Amino acid sequence: MGKGKKRVSTDGGSELGATPFGALDLGNLPSGPRPSAPQPAAKPSASEKKNRGRLDVKREKSGRGGKTVTVVSGWKGIAAEEKAVLAKSIQKRCGVGGAVKNGNIEIQGDKREETRAILEDAGFRVVFAGG
Repeated sequence: MGKGKKRVSTDGGSELGATPFGALDLGNLPSGPRPSAPQPAAKPSASEKKNRGRLDVKREKSGRGGKTVTVVSGWKGIAAEEKAVLAKSIQKRCGVGGAVKNGNIEIQGDKREETRAILEDAGFRVVFAGG
C-alpha cells in the first residue's frame, strides 16, 4: 500500500449500533413469527395401534437348491404397491435381496426377526410358522 492511501474503517461505525441492520427502516413490516414452545410428541399407546391383520413369517429351504428364504404370507386386503414398499424396506434393513412373488414377500436368508420388527412397526400381527 502506498503512503497516500486512506484506510476504510471496518468497525461498522457508530450509526449502525449493535447489529448491521439496526439502522434499516422497516416501515410497517411485522417483526417476524413468534417462537412457539415445542409441542411434546404424542406416542400412540398399544391399544391405539391399528391391527392390520395376521401375517405368517416362515423359513423355507425345500425346492430352492438348499438356499434359505424367509417368506411372509397371509396378506388380506393389502395392495401390491404396499407389499413392494414393505419388501424394499425389509431388504434395506437386512442388507439382502428379495422379491414379491405370488402375492408373498420372499427375503433371501433367515431374516425372520428383522422382518417381524418391520412388520410390527407397520401395524401387523406377526406369527412365526413352520421351522
